Amino acid sequence: MMVNSFSQFESPVFLTIPLILLALILPWAFYPSPSPRWLSNRTLTLQNWFIGRFAKQLLASSTPKVHLWATLLVSLMLYIISLNLLGMLPYTFTPTTQLSMNMGLAVPLWLATVLVGFRNQPTLSLAHLLPEGTPTLLVPVLIIIETISLLIRPFALGVRLTANLTAGHLLIQLIATATLAFMSIMPAIATLTSILLLLLTLLEIAVAMIQAYVFVLLLSLYLQENS
Repeated sequence: MMVNSFSQFESPVFLTIPLILLALILPWAFYPSPSPRWLSNRTLTLQNWFIGRFAKQLLASSTPKVHLWATLLVSLMLYIISLNLLGMLPYTFTPTTQLSMNMGLAVPLWLATVLVGFRNQPTLSLAHLLPEGTPTLLVPVLIIIETISLLIRPFALGVRLTANLTAGHLLIQLIATATLAFMSIMPAIATLTSILLLLLTLLEIAVAMIQAYVFVLLLSLYLQENS
């Protein structure tokens, strides 16, 4: 049972070719290309409205230097949302349930924010490692603690996204299995579990979108701290 439950998170392979590459490329095919017409269709209008609302919400309290990263942050958020939502479809694979995949996104972007901080304001970036007014005896301890808290940030980004999506997918599979088992012996219980499964699916869709937003929001906060 445990093997079958976790087998959904294994990267699929076809003729020794990892299909995770296809899963990473496929989301871009669903976004409509910009139209040269003055009046866009409904899909493009809805996409532009969503991007505008998200960018406004994300950059409302950010510094002007963070605004330079708006295109990257919005594109990353749309990409992660697409991967998460496509993984909710039957017989699909969710790349963001792979910790290696999420760390591959988190580590370079976090490192970029740190390097930007050391390049633009090295003194202030180093000052974050030691709060002002620290007693002399606590200086080495606080430097170690602040350094660890800085280095653990990309792991927190990757593990948070992986854990939330993995837990949701596992719970959906377990409840769906229970619903099929109860369908023939206890129809009333199967009806209740079916309703629970529907509500849990809606919750998982919301979690998929919220986790993408949180991932990008934390990156923007790290960038604002170092810019």
